[in-house]
Amino acid sequence: MLRLSASFSLLYPPSLPPSVSHPRPRRLRALVFAASASPSARSLRLLEWGKVCRAVASFAGTAHGREATKKQLWAVENVSYDRSRKLLRETEAAVRLLGSSGGALDFSGLDTVAVESAINCVSGGSVIKGQEAMAVVSLMLFVESLQVTIRAAMKQDEDSHNLLLPLTETILDAVVSKLLVKSIQDVIDDDGSVKDTALCQLMDKLIRNADNEASLSVLFHSTHSLPGKLMCSELQNCGSDAGSMIEPIVAVPLNDELQGARALVVRAELEALSKLTDKILLELDNIQILMQETVTLDKVTARARYSVAYDGTLPDLYLPNIEHGIANAAKDEPASTTSSAQLTKRPWKLFIPNAYHPLLLQQHQENLRRTKKDVASATAEIRRRRIYGQDIAEEDQLASEVDFMKIRVSELERNHPIPVDFMIAEETTVLVITGPNTGGKTISLKTVGLASLMAKIGLYILASEPVKIPWFDAVYADIGDEQSLTQSLSTFSGHLKQIGAIRAQSTSQSLVLLDEVGAGTNPLEGAALGMSLLESFAEAGSFLTLATTHHGELKTLKYSNDSFENACVEFDEENLKPTFRILWGIPGRSNAINIAERLGLPLDIIESARQLLGTAGAEINALIMDMEKFKQEYHEQLQQAQHYLMQSKELHNDLEVAQKSIVDHSTAQRKRKSRVVSEYAVMARSIIHKKFQQYRESAVAQRVLEEEKAAEKAKSEGAKGPELSSTSAPKKTQNTNISMVTEANGKIIDEDGGIPEVGDLVYVPKLKNQATVVKIDSSKNEVQVQAGMMKLKLKLKDVKVQKQRTSR
Repeated sequence: MLRLSASFSLLYPPSLPPSVSHPRPRRLRALVFAASASPSARSLRLLEWGKVCRAVASFAGTAHGREATKKQLWAVENVSYDRSRKLLRETEAAVRLLGSSGGALDFSGLDTVAVESAINCVSGGSVIKGQEAMAVVSLMLFVESLQVTIRAAMKQDEDSHNLLLPLTETILDAVVSKLLVKSIQDVIDDDGSVKDTALCQLMDKLIRNADNEASLSVLFHSTHSLPGKLMCSELQNCGSDAGSMIEPIVAVPLNDELQGARALVVRAELEALSKLTDKILLELDNIQILMQETVTLDKVTARARYSVAYDGTLPDLYLPNIEHGIANAAKDEPASTTSSAQLTKRPWKLFIPNAYHPLLLQQHQENLRRTKKDVASATAEIRRRRIYGQDIAEEDQLASEVDFMKIRVSELERNHPIPVDFMIAEETTVLVITGPNTGGKTISLKTVGLASLMAKIGLYILASEPVKIPWFDAVYADIGDEQSLTQSLSTFSGHLKQIGAIRAQSTSQSLVLLDEVGAGTNPLEGAALGMSLLESFAEAGSFLTLATTHHGELKTLKYSNDSFENACVEFDEENLKPTFRILWGIPGRSNAINIAERLGLPLDIIESARQLLGTAGAEINALIMDMEKFKQEYHEQLQQAQHYLMQSKELHNDLEVAQKSIVDHSTAQRKRKSRVVSEYAVMARSIIHKKFQQYRESAVAQRVLEEEKAAEKAKSEGAKGPELSSTSAPKKTQNTNISMVTEANGKIIDEDGGIPEVGDLVYVPKLKNQATVVKIDSSKNEVQVQAGMMKLKLKLKDVKVQKQRTSR
């Protein structure tokens, strides 16, 4: 058999930095690392970027996918702008694919470790194991199914095709050897063992000898019962007289035969696996491609699953135009389906509304999910105990625990993390955030920093609205980490050195986050240094700098430099707790004296403190209070105006619906009236037609009756004599031919047998009335006449033409 002599190893990510791949180091090692690390690496650790990397990697389905995801995310600072946009397009494509066929992207059933071991075994000349072979089969079948799903998704529309093609082009071109899959499935069972059918001949021989297996070994209580071969036993070694294990002489050849059969089975299995190894060797290149592309797709899918799990929004990432000092959108259109063009027209340098800190949101959802699971488990346990009637007392205790956990679930649902709004105008270079401790200043800084890193590495930003964010070449942060390493170093010089290093390395495309700038020394000197540092960053430092401080002097920079902007975190003095909302354009005020007064500090101390603070500080605080009050009233009126606007829109919509209903009702009424009139007209015509028919039938019947009476009268007169008969003859002729001579207005009209013309006066015998000719149809021998209000069509034979002549 052919074997590769060189070993094969996939190029998978190496170990991550200690802060990512290992547990938290001890305090001493943390201090050494913090002192020696570069500002960018230390900034990532202070922002807890490693936790975000692990959270995203947990959504990968394979071990190699998780490692590759962590490596890619940790290398965020080495990603170019074009690479960032490509990563975002990949994530969007995976999100689209998850929406159409989420189950097809479940990589959790793949054992990439076993596949990698199989590749290394085959390439190194070793024989593959059964479980490794089945892992290769699972990989091939998964890729084949995935190809079908991707092609079906790409056929939905042209947009899906263009979006998915760059992501899946390589895996669609991958070749899956169905012959190799069938060969492995014919030999290896699902559990990784060689199938019995592959060892058919040997197993037949073992079955024929199955009847003799009962005599392989016998336990005798006496060594003198039967001659045989004494087996080595612990009973002999212990000197026990209870008995010994012996093998009968007749069983020795049978046992040797069994051991030989087992050896043949092992050799047969090895031969079967060796043949499979040769077949896999022929497809080794394709298997390597399938492995690499599967891990790559798993890595992209992990980013997509994380983004979908936390309701993220695809960011509108743009590259700042540094030459002109303004933020312009990139030339290529973003892949986002949202209206990015409208966002770029807004005067925002950074627009992140309703943004969540990813780690806070993750912790909240995990706590809520865990608590709900505990409630479900306890409820199921109570139900089980009720069914079996066990431990009623413990059941009551469990019920009380369930009630407590349900209260906990309600509290977690109610205390959802509060998002922050960051809407920084284009002309702003430095934002100064003030406010009390634990008010959310540091969390706000971390939220912006993590959002920038997430957008750069191809992740959705955890915000509920469209987001516009610049591409930063690096994010530098000097933020307190737990007990603050800056304070742990216990020197103000360490703080200044860190800021100095950031100032030296930051560029016009960097984001700088400074927490408590100028702290740790005399307030006056610290404020002066803080003002100087921020002015330095505004003039020729970073693209955007966000700084928090308690120094009131830094609040005044806005009024002397248009590059500065103020913001503060809101504090509820009634309940003595922060609201975690950011108020824009308002500098924060000192709450220490007011909080001390609310907490019950003696009034003489409060008044003394206020006097020491001075009237100027009191006036500033009063001005800030007025501004906050004005801001709050503005927001309330704005919300009220939005409410009224929404109501007016609803009323307008209702009015349009009412108008449409009125028009529809009027149209329906007109149609109904027209239909009713038509129905009554049809009924009237039917009644008139019926009455006319009855009138004609009555007239005809009357005429027939009169003719019968005339005939009977003629017969009776004929019986009286010839004279009477001859005398009555003219009368009869006159009765039967009543239309021959008629006197009307002094004119005598005689019957004429000619064809009538339009306008002639004719006599209709059936109606016993005269009529005027209206129309003549010679082809049908019909004539249309009008008698009073009636128009009739009659045959020519049914009318008698009459002409006028002057009487003498």
